[in-house]
Amino acid sequence: MIILGVVLLIIGFIAGLSIIWILGVIALVIGAVLAISGRSGHQLAGRSHWY
Repeated sequence: MIILGVVLLIIGFIAGLSIIWILGVIALVIGAVLAISGRSGHQLAGRSHWY
């Protein structure tokens, strides 16, 4: 999800589309939260690992 967020950020910045840029930021933040939660050992929504 982090990689998807970065790709959307780049595409949104190059194309000048703010909606894609905003979706990239959201995907990046959600991916970071899931990665931090998974590495700390806490389960989130019944899953201990998110790939």
